[in-house]
Amino acid sequence: VQLQASGGGLVQAGGSLRVSCAVSQSIFTMYDMGWFRQAPGKERDVIATMSPSGRSTDYADSVKGRFTVSRDNAKNTVYLQMNSLKPEDSAVYYCRARSISGTQLLAYWGQGTQVTVSS
Repeated sequence: VQLQASGGGLVQAGGSLRVSCAVSQSIFTMYDMGWFRQAPGKERDVIATMSPSGRSTDYADSVKGRFTVSRDNAKNTVYLQMNSLKPEDSAVYYCRARSISGTQLLAYWGQGTQVTVSS
């Protein structure tokens, strides 16, 4: 499984940005999808997850109400819409897909896309 993240960039505080994650196979075959971010000197933190059906989503408190995860099944792509961005949202954003293989839960990562929010 390969993931390709894109859509990062520079935006002013209060602005919006959408990052995308293209998956090399059907999202429905995945256990779940997730978005993470990592700021310099900090750990990689989960910010949003979504079930393959899209019916179940979960968000970190820091982004709840501002970020929305969605998907396009036809394109095997997952999106993270980010609104009301703050300078503290600046980080490299990664998408992750997990699949089940027997009794194992396998994780696949995209290469990350930089999001910078200026004050």
